Amino acid sequence: MSRIIDRTAAELAADIREGRTTSVEVTTAFLDRIDAVDGTVKAFLHVDRDGALATAAEVDAAVAAGQELGPLAGVPIAVKDVVVTKGLPTTAASKILEGWIPPYDATITERIKAAKMPILGKTNLDEFAMGSSTEYSAYAKTLNPWDTGRIPGGSGGGSAAAVAAKMAPLAIGTDTGGSIRQPGAVTGTFGAKPTYGSNSRYGLIAFSSSLDTPGPVSRNALDAALLHEVISGYDPRDSTAIDAPVPPVVAAAKAGATGDLSGVKLGIVKEFAEGADAAEPGVIAAYEAGVEQLVKLGAEVVEVSCPSFSYALPTYYLIAPSEASSNLARYDGVRYGLRAGDDGKHSLEEVMSLTREAGFGPEVKRRIILGTYALSAGYVDAFYGKAQLVRTLIKQDFEKAFEQVDAIISPTTPFIAFKFGERTGDPYQMYLADLYTIPTNLYGGPGVSVPVGLSEGMPVGLQVMGPVMGDDITYRVAAALESTQDTLLADTAPEISANLRLTAFDEKGN
Repeated sequence: MSRIIDRTAAELAADIREGRTTSVEVTTAFLDRIDAVDGTVKAFLHVDRDGALATAAEVDAAVAAGQELGPLAGVPIAVKDVVVTKGLPTTAASKILEGWIPPYDATITERIKAAKMPILGKTNLDEFAMGSSTEYSAYAKTLNPWDTGRIPGGSGGGSAAAVAAKMAPLAIGTDTGGSIRQPGAVTGTFGAKPTYGSNSRYGLIAFSSSLDTPGPVSRNALDAALLHEVISGYDPRDSTAIDAPVPPVVAAAKAGATGDLSGVKLGIVKEFAEGADAAEPGVIAAYEAGVEQLVKLGAEVVEVSCPSFSYALPTYYLIAPSEASSNLARYDGVRYGLRAGDDGKHSLEEVMSLTREAGFGPEVKRRIILGTYALSAGYVDAFYGKAQLVRTLIKQDFEKAFEQVDAIISPTTPFIAFKFGERTGDPYQMYLADLYTIPTNLYGGPGVSVPVGLSEGMPVGLQVMGPVMGDDITYRVAAALESTQDTLLADTAPEISANLRLTAFDEKGN
């Protein structure tokens, strides 16, 4: 049998249920892996060894008693530190929440616990999920396991790096403009953004309320689909939740794994193709090789026009900072979190100002300032209001496209993982990392990133976007492409193991 940390979540769950191993053994293997490599990678902000092992022991007792268990019972998981966890530190990677121990669980956390999945710990991110490289964390710089001089993507670089480095078989990320899919693309992992509202935002520390979407990070489509079904479903505590059945993503992933896409029509966005000069040649080459494989599997590929996509990036960077400005106003040094300057010599307003100056990092301050300006009197209609109108046009473009095709495909991100410091001096260049992912967030539909090949020895992702509540088609297409992955990677970079999903860290000799 292969090493525990090499096995998929589905395989581990089956091994635990059928008595070939125990959850304590599995959880210990991943905790030991964290001890061995996270000193370098720095994917975790907090590790809960005792809590994870306690849950694992409960699972093993249930197995011994013959109890029926869920599909991922006993499989450990890492959780992005923007998801509230009762009794465990939750900081959003910000100094303003340093040391905060929540008194309650997010709905997603409740569902993970109900599924009997040991929580290994909390993963690093760009502060308040604002960033594309995890360079804006207040606590640590997470490294890409493929090349420790490069970024692991963001904002969920910690979750992606933990899975890529085999410190966790599964992780939770959040996606506001691509923060699950873009890290997935640059670390060779599978990242899925579910339909907005199909899983709960209750207990998710808010960045942009109309865009934030939690979702799974994994090594393959089936594992992601299993976790997707665990965390999704209606929650009356979330006013934006969709009261509808969870799409059959597990069945779709299994169907896709057969490698048959007969009858599936896929769209390539004309405007993305025309702007191909924004993407690196190696990324385009790997993406086009993936498209060829999809055609060989039986899919029909056609061009669709989505003219408003050209405005997605500026639209996003008006809407998201505006909502961030409103959401982050609660961090005032009065109710909870950091308090600076409270020495009896400063007014309430001065305490608020000093607290925010000390507690917020540069990217968070930049977005708050931008959002506050966009919402200010005299400008709100010209900026925020106009951005919402363009958002409607983007939604209409998607709806028209899905009248013609079942799903839309594109590169996940225009470039491979860049080196640390390359883009922090130019925010616009950093924002371009989400060029292909942002439209889906503005629309509200699902999107997944699946590893498709290599460029310069670094992973490249292909994105599959679906209609609202059409998460199943994204999993089917991604799983089908995954079934050809050995061929793709052998053609692209024969010197690296064909199984990109499982060997990322070790193949770099770390």
